[in-house]
Amino acid sequence: MARGAPLSARTALAGDGVRFVRTARAVREALAQRHRYAHVLRVARFAERLARAHRLDAGAARTAALLHDLARLYSDERLLRECAERGLAIDAFERAHPLVLHARLGAELARERFGVEDERVLSAIRKHTLADAVMSPLDAVVYLADGLEPGRAFPERAELAALAERDLDAALRGALASSIAYLRRRGLAVAPQTRAAAERYGIIVEAPEESSPA
Repeated sequence: MARGAPLSARTALAGDGVRFVRTARAVREALAQRHRYAHVLRVARFAERLARAHRLDAGAARTAALLHDLARLYSDERLLRECAERGLAIDAFERAHPLVLHARLGAELARERFGVEDERVLSAIRKHTLADAVMSPLDAVVYLADGLEPGRAFPERAELAALAERDLDAALRGALASSIAYLRRRGLAVAPQTRAAAERYGIIVEAPEESSPA
């Protein structure tokens, strides 16, 4: 994929419809899966709506959302290899659950392949899967848009999506609580980053019952 001029989050996807279509097509080619691409478009639309509702940079939100899953379909081996090649530190949880690395690697690909230089956008891509103890409003918008887009199917989705348009903090707390409850019901580990984000919002995360790091 050829790299063009660096994408300005403010113009590339907000006001420049031609650039948006070009970028969307490049993302579609990179993903090579109709289902995943449809998800990305839904996330981009919802992220833009949330950004506008909270008077944030809608272009930055849509850029991050459009590019958030660039590495989502990579194999575990490829994720580990490409992160290592770029010198990205890999913690014990990530090594045991390589799929979560797609967020951090995706930010690198957004920079390398699409010329994204806006750190707000790159941060939102990095944090869209596990969240973090420190979340900017844009980070929260993309995290929530990814987890609450209309294609997701879980009981509280619609309620949390509506809440996100009114109160980002309350929606983030609810989404984190929902995610942790889901993991616990299935006996799965909670990532350190997710645990830290949850604790920041006063959510008690019980000690893990499995041997995987959490």
